[in-house]
Amino acid sequence: MVKSSAPLLRSLMRVGKKQQRSAARLLTALFAPPKPAPKVRAKPKPKPAATATPKPAPKPRSACAPKPKPAARAAPASLAKDAPAPGKWLTARYAGQAGHVLRQMSYWLYLPDGAAPPSGWPLIVMLHGCEQSATQFAQGTRMNQTAQKAGYAVLYPQQSLGAHPHRCWKWYDRATQQGGGDVPVIVGMISQVLAAYGLDRSRVFIGGMSAGAGMANIVALNHPELFAGLGLHSGPLYGAGHSTVGALGVMQHGNGARVDSAIAEVLERRPGFPSMPTILIQGEDDRVVRLVNQAHLRRQAMLVNDLPPATPVRVAQKAGGRSGLPYQLHDVYRGRKLILRVAQIAQLQHAWSGGDARLSFNSAAGPDASKMLVDFFGKHRR
Repeated sequence: MVKSSAPLLRSLMRVGKKQQRSAARLLTALFAPPKPAPKVRAKPKPKPAATATPKPAPKPRSACAPKPKPAARAAPASLAKDAPAPGKWLTARYAGQAGHVLRQMSYWLYLPDGAAPPSGWPLIVMLHGCEQSATQFAQGTRMNQTAQKAGYAVLYPQQSLGAHPHRCWKWYDRATQQGGGDVPVIVGMISQVLAAYGLDRSRVFIGGMSAGAGMANIVALNHPELFAGLGLHSGPLYGAGHSTVGALGVMQHGNGARVDSAIAEVLERRPGFPSMPTILIQGEDDRVVRLVNQAHLRRQAMLVNDLPPATPVRVAQKAGGRSGLPYQLHDVYRGRKLILRVAQIAQLQHAWSGGDARLSFNSAAGPDASKMLVDFFGKHRR
């Protein structure tokens, strides 16, 4: 370990036992040497998820489960909170170019039960965090159940173990931040799914948790014309890091020097940048990706959406209710349109709010973050 990282590591580990375990695992994930990506001799023809032969999906036994088996069409279930959503649960593999390398990436797709609207189902793209698989992320967030009720398809790309041994998205990599790395693979996958299932191209949204939130932000900033909204849960600010030690610095302290300049570079690359409605969700007691990151992301969202610093903010205090954790909503409007929502949840650590606590990085306490995302996305279209 290089000497410059020592203060950051000490700071990261001065937390409670539960956060120590989370921090230690993410620390290991960040500093783990990547495995060499397998060579692909010829570009295979991508097969849409519709052709996948479904098999029963195993329940994850831990937060670091082996590669999941192909998922199956979920059987009709009761309305219990943890019952499988009654739609189709499909899996496939996408092959696409990442720089000079042909990359293959697995994905899972949830399609709601029932007839699709004439324009097709809207789509939410969900990117998991480090030490998670796509199926674990789906189970932990309960997004499929929420999507079934609201009428959304959900796409879960899965980072490969060849790209990173702990399935971390490289949100801190400079080339990835500029639209390289896994970005074209994820965008190609989205395009394939949109075409294969006739989904609504005017209502495509992207979100994620932790490293997945950092990656979702990068994809949206590099392809704003594709997305009608963005949802980030416990994510790092955009445009900083550029190394594993630098990533740790961002997670702990943000990077005030890069808040404005990183967005200025995006707007210079993409003149006429369209509006990007954004919801930011963060736990006030997060010691892995600290709350300063949400403050920096808020400033970046204001810049992206050309909202003056003096734009009025509507603040609402929400009681914990049955969730047990009170929270605040900070809403910014352009006219009557909600452009930016910032949710700060008291006592929440580095975990998906209102998730399935049987899986790591999920908290049963707190408002239902999946419902918050879907409610926000429902107000927007491209």
